[in-house]
Amino acid sequence: MIPVTTFKGKTVALFGLGGSGLATALALAAGGAEVTAWDDSAASVENASSAGIRTGDLRRLDWKAVDALVLSPGVPLTHPKPHWSAELARAAGVEIIGDVELFVRERRAHAPDCPFVAITGTNGKSTTTALIAHILKASGRDTQLGGNIGTAVLTLDPPKAGRFYVVECSSYQIDLAPTLNPSAGILLNLTPDHLDRHGSMEHYADVKERLVAGSRTAIVGVDDSFCERIADRVERAGTKVVRISKRNVLADGIYADGPRLVLAQGGATRVIADLSSIETLRGAHNAQNAAAAVAACLAVGVGEDEIRTGLASFPGLKHRMQPVGRKGETLFVNDSKATNADAAAPALSSFERIYWIAGGVPKEGGISSLGTFFPKIAKAYLIGEAAPAFAATLGEAVPFEMSGTLERAVQDAAADAERDGNGPVTVLLSPACASFDQYKNFEVRGDAFVKHVSALPGVSMLVEV
Repeated sequence: MIPVTTFKGKTVALFGLGGSGLATALALAAGGAEVTAWDDSAASVENASSAGIRTGDLRRLDWKAVDALVLSPGVPLTHPKPHWSAELARAAGVEIIGDVELFVRERRAHAPDCPFVAITGTNGKSTTTALIAHILKASGRDTQLGGNIGTAVLTLDPPKAGRFYVVECSSYQIDLAPTLNPSAGILLNLTPDHLDRHGSMEHYADVKERLVAGSRTAIVGVDDSFCERIADRVERAGTKVVRISKRNVLADGIYADGPRLVLAQGGATRVIADLSSIETLRGAHNAQNAAAAVAACLAVGVGEDEIRTGLASFPGLKHRMQPVGRKGETLFVNDSKATNADAAAPALSSFERIYWIAGGVPKEGGISSLGTFFPKIAKAYLIGEAAPAFAATLGEAVPFEMSGTLERAVQDAAADAERDGNGPVTVLLSPACASFDQYKNFEVRGDAFVKHVSALPGVSMLVEV
């Protein structure tokens, strides 16, 4: 835990007592703050009280005596309407911040020079975050990994000299972190997302820009127009900018030339890493993730050989194009995180001959947008509620069978793949659907896939079951 000593003796209101909210309340109390916490969920309030946190309806507070409102990232700050606690704080002139802001204040107070990498973007945040942390750990550095990736940032070990922090930041967290100042800040890409919470694409982009604008080194993917303009603005403001691209040659920066990452600097170019033999970093999207990771690691003092060693040993992120088993020329890949068509596209683009397991609770638009990948699909195995609609979309373009369950789909796909005889093939779970008709969440669905693969005779597993 990181005790929040910067609020020692101060009065703090906190709203939102989920996992990160409770961790924040405990960290504030441990640092000596006077905390009053609340949540719309009675169970969450009771849980916090049981943990020793003082709870009380914030509507009854004397807001003139409050130094800060700490808001959980899931609570609306601006759109579609500010939460009532935010309205009370604003009316009283009380600052509104979140757990990432508390972290950066603790770092500034106790170890301002300890390396801090912050990562944001619409897609690829978690893989990039995990990859950077892996490279740092593999090189023997004291590394703390947290934030939006699933570990509350204030549950990490306290800042000290030589300790590296790698923190994934959602737009909600950035919105609540006005003094965010990473050593290296990454903005991977921007596409429309969370607009119900930001009101417009322009506001969403403005929030994301704050992370790189406050960085010592800003690493920006310039394959979309929003990020391209952000890179230019941040650079004009005097920040060092490293541009990255997965599809364009850059005069300065790091770009992908197929699976090779090319460093362009001072008019010269050279290959800084080759991803061609790294199964966990297949595809153009992962080339972008890897380029960002390389740039960030260089920015915080990691050597090129250390970076290449870390890239080569990256195990991948669970449920995201995760190689889980192999039998002969068949590779089994768990991409359960692909809960819509756009999320399934990277995996379908990354393999050449695919036995595709798809289906679940369908999202709007189905899989019609994936038509360009249909020629790569040897056969599809359809499961869950979406099976009839997906079958209609596939029509005569792709052979398919109505497997119904994931277990049956794995068995049939494995058998067909073994009989293929046309070189390397992939049995790919990339459902393009939510899981809720058959599984609690995509993680449970992915774990079930791994279990079913492990039950196949002759499969060499690449992950623990």
